[in-house]
Amino acid sequence: MDDGKIIEVEGLYKSFGEVKAVDDLTFCVKRGELFAFLGVNGAGKSTTINIISGILKKDLGRVTVCGSEVDANPAQIKSRLGIVFQNSVLDRRLSAYDNLKSRAAMYGIFGEDFNKRLKELCEMLELEEILKRPLFKLSGGQKRRIDIARAIVHGPELLILDEPTTGLDPKTRLTVWAVVEKLRKEKGLTVFLTTHYMEEAANADYVVILDGGKKAAEGTPHLLKNEYASDFIRFYSRTDEAEEILRAEGFPLKRERGFLEAELKGTRSATELILRHPQLFEDYEILKGNMDNVFLKVTGKDIKED
Repeated sequence: MDDGKIIEVEGLYKSFGEVKAVDDLTFCVKRGELFAFLGVNGAGKSTTINIISGILKKDLGRVTVCGSEVDANPAQIKSRLGIVFQNSVLDRRLSAYDNLKSRAAMYGIFGEDFNKRLKELCEMLELEEILKRPLFKLSGGQKRRIDIARAIVHGPELLILDEPTTGLDPKTRLTVWAVVEKLRKEKGLTVFLTTHYMEEAANADYVVILDGGKKAAEGTPHLLKNEYASDFIRFYSRTDEAEEILRAEGFPLKRERGFLEAELKGTRSATELILRHPQLFEDYEILKGNMDNVFLKVTGKDIKED
């Protein structure tokens, strides 16, 4: 029994020479959830993924995937997970059909079994019109759909998405996520996500933030925002008066072209401020803290600049 946990990592260590890539890392991923694994480049994300997927050997610790120890059953675990890499591993000279057929063959899926599976993938991912086209003639979003099809052709229980939407335009990113959510809803697929887009992390069921190979924070997006992110008030009128009053009261302030922004400790402090100084609140808005604020507060780094 795995108690609903599809991944369990306990006391994981991995070094490359003097560099500790992963340093005493512990976390778990529950079946069916969207799990976000966040960190700047070099934080230990890729190393951890490579250990989970059996590509890389750990130094110390325990890693269990789908109820099996990674070191003991690497082939079995690889058959139960799929990976969509940041950089596509499809053969751009082959058609989408040939890419999927060759991948399926690696898992012993041939003939009528492959045709049946291909039909399911076409219906799920809307691939019919692009199957016969070579990869180099497909758009970014179309290639991503083939990447996903390749990763799930064998019906895995766990899908690892490593920066799946990096470099894609906003419309294509929405298309990719529509596909992923459809898979989660219809197939009960567990998704392990790394991303630089904090709005994607905000939709996760659970988040782990890495910094320097160590776990820096974890929790649901809601709990993380409550613990680490500040709320803000933006004043669009009476900004000079607001600045004088709020500076005297010790509020952190930022003046931008057209508005004054005050950092709050929480929504309650906004209410108290409105009651104390109602004359300031003619044209304003209250902004809730987001996952970008959380990441910056936890790591001291801006993931967008990485």
